[in-house]
Amino acid sequence: MGLPGTITLNRWWLGCCLWGWLSIACADDSFPASDITLVVPFGTGGATNVLFRDIAEYAQDYLDTTIVTVNMAGSGATRGSQFVKNAPPDGHTLLGSHQTIDLSYFAGLAAYSHHAFSPIALLTRTVNIPATYAGHDAKRASDIATLVKEQPGELRFGMIPSSTDHFFWVHFFRQANIPLDTIELVHYPDTGSQVEALLAQEIDFSMLNLPSAGRLFAAGALTPLGVAGEQRLTGLPTVPTLKEQGIDLVNTTNRGLFAPPGTPVTVLSTLAEAFGQAVQNPELASRIEKAHGSLVDYRPLDDYALYLDDQYTVLQSLTEEIAFSR
Repeated sequence: MGLPGTITLNRWWLGCCLWGWLSIACADDSFPASDITLVVPFGTGGATNVLFRDIAEYAQDYLDTTIVTVNMAGSGATRGSQFVKNAPPDGHTLLGSHQTIDLSYFAGLAAYSHHAFSPIALLTRTVNIPATYAGHDAKRASDIATLVKEQPGELRFGMIPSSTDHFFWVHFFRQANIPLDTIELVHYPDTGSQVEALLAQEIDFSMLNLPSAGRLFAAGALTPLGVAGEQRLTGLPTVPTLKEQGIDLVNTTNRGLFAPPGTPVTVLSTLAEAFGQAVQNPELASRIEKAHGSLVDYRPLDDYALYLDDQYTVLQSLTEEIAFSR
């Protein structure tokens, strides 16, 4: 007696599933259905903002929609990432970020790592640059260790807690044989405030890059002490690498795109392809290299996921020196 009702119920359930699947498929076919919001979890003065705004201008042409870049700083870059993580998984809200997602997790500022997102694509790797203000006694990065020995506890290094520059300095101190208890780390909320402090000579050193400080380097207001790349930068041809100065350190900030968890693969693929075309546009690629001191390193979807997992392991090893615990 119960069989007809069971059959009817099963048909109803299958019909609902089919309707839901068709709705998702149609939504994917019409993607994007509206403007896309690209959240940058930092302020306006840093390289992440500069690069993603530049790239988004090109990517929106390939997507045939407007990409609205929004700065959402705060809470160690977790305010913006949390917003995207909780957004509808339809591809219309994206996160443009870097290693700070995992660094915030290791520092206990966030309850999630990059595994909480759907990776879209790695886009660029920016070569980092230790810098100081004009007229400082340090002329090269290799001078820092000597100055620290001469002035133990007096030299001040700016950094954003648990961000990429924090880990840069920890790595730099290790490779330059500078004990952590002989320097002072000064906390700032973003790169822009560090640049202001450096110009005011409130701190001695900061980790910068060409997007955030290129104009100040060119004007002579700030001094690049070395570049943490495998080779010299096209935009700073006279500045030696750290390796050339005897400091075995290559350090880049690796920027990519993330979507909320559960975003359909078809949507992720569409986004990855559009942003890939953008960064490989000859005009933009040239600007990324020469003006922004960065490398185009396009790795979509699964390739990016594997890259993130490898970087996660490296960053985890460095947290031991900062005494992070979870």
